[in-house]
Amino acid sequence: MREIKSDRRRFLKHALAAGAVTGAASLGIAPGPASAQTSSGRSVAEIASLEGNDRQQILLDGAKKEGELTVYFSNPGMVPVAEAFGKKYGLKVKTWRSESSSILQRVTSEAAGGRNEVDALLNNAPEMEALHREKLLQVVKSPYLKDLMPEAIQKHREWVGTTVEMFVQAYNTRKIKKEDLPKTYQDLLDPKWKGMLGIETSDYDWFAYVLQDIGQEKGIKLFNDIVDINGMSLRKGHSLLGQMVSSGDVPLAMNLYSWGPDELKKKGAPIDRFNISQPIAMFTGMGVAKKAPHPHAAMLFYDFMLTDGQELQSGQFKIASNNKYDAEAKKIPMKFIDPGLFLDNYDKWRQNFDGIFNKRAK
Repeated sequence: MREIKSDRRRFLKHALAAGAVTGAASLGIAPGPASAQTSSGRSVAEIASLEGNDRQQILLDGAKKEGELTVYFSNPGMVPVAEAFGKKYGLKVKTWRSESSSILQRVTSEAAGGRNEVDALLNNAPEMEALHREKLLQVVKSPYLKDLMPEAIQKHREWVGTTVEMFVQAYNTRKIKKEDLPKTYQDLLDPKWKGMLGIETSDYDWFAYVLQDIGQEKGIKLFNDIVDINGMSLRKGHSLLGQMVSSGDVPLAMNLYSWGPDELKKKGAPIDRFNISQPIAMFTGMGVAKKAPHPHAAMLFYDFMLTDGQELQSGQFKIASNNKYDAEAKKIPMKFIDPGLFLDNYDKWRQNFDGIFNKRAK
């Protein structure tokens, strides 16, 4: 148990340190004033627990009085979604976008300083789970939870999956013929792949599940041999890696989110995706801050993200967690990463990944 708790602390410490480099201070965003208290007479928890026919009207009336909403998110596709919410309800929406670790850093730093500025958050599952363990998220009883795929709902219900991030492999269609694509990871030992492979530098969780499929010792040896024989280009960020595949600088990418190559392909880029084995996936999660300064607007946004927001994100090549959308994509049998397991095994998973790729590949 002591080792598990130590892993959790190290993940949080690493995420905060990484976030500090690109967090609010480095972006020139001055700290805001202390958060305003709700004027409705209800606590955040009470507002989040509202049920019944009058729930929607209470949220609407309260949100109108609050007048605004603050959302932090990691995916740029959320900008038009947040704008659509603001337009629908006539609310001012303040947004801040950064990488997942930076969001975790900012939220925990604000909470530690008593500056409760954020209302709602959308971030990768491990960072959302870390916020749950830091006791910074609020359980929300939305009537729309019943419409979601069951894997999207966490047992503690402090955050919920809004979209599925399915890991895929991608290739440049001008550099590689479809019939020549590898069918197994063992196929990547072929010297024909020398100088053609690339990987995103921080998907420790994805790689841990790949090793589970292959077998730990066998998988570590296999990927060490792949790097030794054919090399591996390291790229920070899935968007950058996708662009490198499109340009042909990295003809085959090991780990992209499915929406990346789909979006680039739609724009005419010579890129397509495939799967070497059963796809591994995780959720982008959404939660409401336990001390949200605009709780009515936050709950209204939560409901919006499970309804209208699902349709909007589905139109952005995302896999929406609402069962009304993307039925074909969900027919693919995916293996979902357990974010709690990731936090508990962070050190080991990171060491395996770094030892094979970040410390040896170029």
